[in-house]
Amino acid sequence: MNIIKAFLTLCIIGLVVITVLFIDFTYKTFSYRQNSQKADAIVVLAGGKGRVEEGIRLFRNSRADYLIFVGVDPSVRKSDLYRPKPGDPSADNVILEKTSRNTLENSLYGRDVIVRSGVRSVLLITSRYHLKRASILFRNSLPKDITIIPYPVDSVNLKESWWNHGGSFQLLFREFYKYCMFRMFFLLAPGELRESVLPATSGG
Repeated sequence: MNIIKAFLTLCIIGLVVITVLFIDFTYKTFSYRQNSQKADAIVVLAGGKGRVEEGIRLFRNSRADYLIFVGVDPSVRKSDLYRPKPGDPSADNVILEKTSRNTLENSLYGRDVIVRSGVRSVLLITSRYHLKRASILFRNSLPKDITIIPYPVDSVNLKESWWNHGGSFQLLFREFYKYCMFRMFFLLAPGELRESVLPATSGG
């Protein structure tokens, strides 16, 4: 009987801890704001709706010298994403990384593009729900002296009243789970991802 009580007590404590951590994760997710700072490069994690458009808008507004798209489909050309108009920044400073296929690979292959470009600060653009996981991966992949400025793009899939929207709750909880896994990994193996893999990249 005492074993059952102890087990139930541990389950309740574990549930309370997970609930508190999840609420904290959600609060911080919705606390991100679209920063007005300038940076050396705008880094867009391709794939989510609105990310590419926001990155291009900021680049055209001279918020950074470089525009780097990470995780682009190999069939996509630079001209498919960015066609400069009169007065726009040159397409020469737009870089496409076409090798990575998930967030972990985004951080690894994106890191090498960033380092080779001599970038010291980045505006990291991705969907709001994805930003905490992307930020921790890039923070643990990039050299420590490179500044990361998280920049959220909102999605119709994520409602601010997430507790009343099943899809938003599931989306947030999946991200929370993945974030916790990587957070635990970096606690056990800090600096593990900082070694460069020097992948091939494409400008076109």
